[in-house]
Amino acid sequence: MAKTSTIEKKQAKTSLKTSPASIFERMEGWFERNDKTVFYAFCVLCGFVSVILFNARISEGGDDSTYILAGWEYSQHFFHYFYTFNAPLYPLFLSLPIKLFGVNILLLKFLSLPMQFFGIVFFYKAFAKRMPYLVLFPVLFFIAANSTLQYYSSQTYNESFYMFWQGLFFLSFVKLWDALNSDNNTFKDTWKRWLGFGVLTLILTLTKNVAIVLVAVIPFFFLVQRKWKDAVYSLASFGVVKVVFEALKRVLWGSVAKAQFQNQGNVLMLKDPYDATKGNDDLSGFVGRFFDNCNIYLSKRFFQIIGFRDPENIELYKELAFLVVILALIGLVMIIRSKNKLLLFASLYALSTLAATFVALQTRWDQPRLIITQMPFLVLIIFYAFYSFVKKGGFAQNLYLCLVLIFSFSLISTTLKQSAKNLPALGKNLRGDMYYGFTPDWVNFLKMSRWCTDSLPENTLVASRKAPMSFIYGKGKKFYPVYKVLFYDTATHQSNPDSVLALFKRDKVTHMLIASLRMDPARNSGNVINTLHNIIQPIMTKYPEKVILVHQEGEVEPSQLYEIRQ
Repeated sequence: MAKTSTIEKKQAKTSLKTSPASIFERMEGWFERNDKTVFYAFCVLCGFVSVILFNARISEGGDDSTYILAGWEYSQHFFHYFYTFNAPLYPLFLSLPIKLFGVNILLLKFLSLPMQFFGIVFFYKAFAKRMPYLVLFPVLFFIAANSTLQYYSSQTYNESFYMFWQGLFFLSFVKLWDALNSDNNTFKDTWKRWLGFGVLTLILTLTKNVAIVLVAVIPFFFLVQRKWKDAVYSLASFGVVKVVFEALKRVLWGSVAKAQFQNQGNVLMLKDPYDATKGNDDLSGFVGRFFDNCNIYLSKRFFQIIGFRDPENIELYKELAFLVVILALIGLVMIIRSKNKLLLFASLYALSTLAATFVALQTRWDQPRLIITQMPFLVLIIFYAFYSFVKKGGFAQNLYLCLVLIFSFSLISTTLKQSAKNLPALGKNLRGDMYYGFTPDWVNFLKMSRWCTDSLPENTLVASRKAPMSFIYGKGKKFYPVYKVLFYDTATHQSNPDSVLALFKRDKVTHMLIASLRMDPARNSGNVINTLHNIIQPIMTKYPEKVILVHQEGEVEPSQLYEIRQ
């Protein structure tokens, strides 16, 4: 019996040795041998998609033109201007090409292309050989081919700029982690890496305010690993760099540079960002924001970005948001069980940043760009959840590959549809038609901004709801920004006319640009952004002789210019 048992064991071992490899094992082996070739293919794909989706127009959202205006201010008044509404690094970056070449929109947009490209390069270098290729390559494909993400490779939003530094940040973390786990892991050997890591952490916080959560996430990660000294070093490295930066800021800008988070923080605290009279949110309000934003971004924006929902479908489904949360939590648990420290750090970073975003954001600021830089990590976590369940073998591995194929097809299909819409407009824009691709309401507004430059005296100052866009399409003429109803009267829901006139007299505002910008960008519903309407109408009613129509652009969805006579 013992002899038979021994023979059976040998046969079993032989059977195990000669059993065919699973499809995952075969694919992982092929990817490991050809990973550079596959990566180069993704780089080519990234460049190609960036080109076919290149957008030569300024976005209607406004923040991109705001960054350009801030960059221009830096270029003209460097020591007497500091951008405080958002994180200031990107406008500072734009100020140099603006100083050298002026406000050249195409040049500024082209600068985002290499940022996006090197973002994917750094991401690959940080994660290659440190996670399964069957998870890494779908994520790289997402970064390279996703139309929403690639949209920002030709915009002057700061998303591509952030992706560049985010990729470099993770590459720096990998180098630091390897050094900490090597034989030469004394502070004397690693202090330079700690300092570089602190610099990159500061850069992220100066590019997007929400990245400030890293100040807590990084030491927390090291504490979980029971690396007490490294937790202290992580705080010290950021603290030293931050102190040096604040000292430099004080020397260069003095009292002009207020606290970075002050202006935006004041707005984030409000119940209504456009009506301060409603007061600040309380704890329950922020909890409500979190769940509302989860629903908005995880049930709608997430599925729109990956191509599983039509961009025009704005319905919210709590079940979908719940599904994404459950998959992300499962992925996080699987990552913890795998003891993959890099993936754990990336997961903590992405999930904490998303959570902070959902708490801080006003729900009416529903925009995909507010989560797009974290999307590669969310996709990574979810794919890792699926991968972990099927990696041991069996038919389920084929289901995982089907999921990857469906995901990839959805991305390519959405990107091709967007490129078909974009290429005709791109051709027109590059041939000099700077208005082609805008809806009539925007065309009339932008033409009016240009008319103000061409036809009004230089000493005039025009109030505009989208002052940065007026500045750009008005070829550098300064406009007076008005983002909310001034001196709001709770009874009439309009301005107090005497207070407005006094303010305009003090600030030397001579005109108001009244546009018919749509509330619903997709169609002319008759509802418009009426901020300036609610300011000028009470003046017209009480002092009709002080409001004179000067010019009108367009008959349908027109823009009108009124002179304010004091």
